[in-house]
Amino acid sequence: MVTFPPLDGSRTEPDGSAVVRVLSYNIRSMRDDTAALARVVTAAAPDLVLVQEAPRFFRWRKKLARLAAESGQVILTGGGTAAGPAVLCSLRATVERTEDVLLPLVPGHHRRGFATAVVRFAGARLGVLSCHLSLDEGERHEQAGLLLDRLAGMGVEHAVAGGDLNERPGGRTFARLSAGLQDCRAVAPWGGENTFPQDRPDRRIDAIFATKGVEVLGCGVPLGLPGIADGDLRAATDHLPVLAALRIPST
Repeated sequence: MVTFPPLDGSRTEPDGSAVVRVLSYNIRSMRDDTAALARVVTAAAPDLVLVQEAPRFFRWRKKLARLAAESGQVILTGGGTAAGPAVLCSLRATVERTEDVLLPLVPGHHRRGFATAVVRFAGARLGVLSCHLSLDEGERHEQAGLLLDRLAGMGVEHAVAGGDLNERPGGRTFARLSAGLQDCRAVAPWGGENTFPQDRPDRRIDAIFATKGVEVLGCGVPLGLPGIADGDLRAATDHLPVLAALRIPST
């Protein structure tokens, strides 16, 4: 079992690299216990939160801003403008640019998109992408290719992508992503594995991936992490979150 990096102390290394905590979380449009949701995010102490199913319709910006404020984050990008994915960040991040990307719409299917950004943590520069892939296997596989293309076109050496894949490891889409990126949970397992459903999780359909030069220190569902109660995890939404600690080289 990997020991997760402690919360206290500096997370910027003398060589300019940075240890960054990334949380990926499907929040089901904040239709559940939003106080529990905010407590889980706060206790995870993330530098980046890759959100799926952010509010998209009536007063969606206000709802997402409330979650950010209550969990010590700020909105970086996404939400309604990315068809659900969003990125929140701590004040530790310096933002270079953001862009929301809408994916091709298949008639009769939900609109999907990517929330993307480029940020800096001290001397480390990082591309970021939050996604929620299709329920349809063929469309999902195509979206994985678009995700890889998007990361390659961001103009950064190091990147992280995370989200609700709607597919388990071993599936065609998961394999496509794992061929080009590190599946952080597989590289350095920590905490729990399965992410859905939240009350009796029996499958891993949420994941965080990183490019090859990123060092994965630990990744998994933050079960037993101080401040994260099992009751809050069950009440917050219908997925469990995935938390990763990554060392990003200086660029």
